[in-house]
Amino acid sequence: MKVLLVSVGLFALLSGCTQAPKNVQPVQNFELERYLGTWHEIARLDHSFERGLENVTAVYSMREDGGVRVINSGVNTETKEPKQAEGKAYFLGSKDVASLKVSFFGPFYGGYHVAKLDSDYQMALVIGPNTDYAWILARSKQPGLAECEAYYQEAERLGIKRSDWIVGYSCN
Repeated sequence: MKVLLVSVGLFALLSGCTQAPKNVQPVQNFELERYLGTWHEIARLDHSFERGLENVTAVYSMREDGGVRVINSGVNTETKEPKQAEGKAYFLGSKDVASLKVSFFGPFYGGYHVAKLDSDYQMALVIGPNTDYAWILARSKQPGLAECEAYYQEAERLGIKRSDWIVGYSCN
């Protein structure tokens, strides 16, 4: 667990940037209350802080200070041991724009920008401080193939190659 926390903290330190990349337009009319809860990682780009993890989830809830509590969990593929990291997130500006800064380590923050979100808040494409950091999340462990395809296509439009994704949960 300490390795995961340190790695996630290192990501925040190295990325440092919190603003959305130039080609990423964060979702407008965002409703945080609808976004809270559990999300399953359908796909991600390769990063040291998640390398070797499967069954990854992110759980978002409110913090007492008005921020968002972030609990990322997964299972190590080799040891089968659970790993967990807790972070915090805050809006960069207006609370109806899905653009936040997130930290898993002290005062160092990285960007968290929801670039695509369906109207029912069932799937999301999240981009970090640049398009080297991206995740496709879903409420279901196996969302529909057509829904997944729309998120992969949006990622491709932003410059993320289909072949770069590491698939977590499969679409059906």
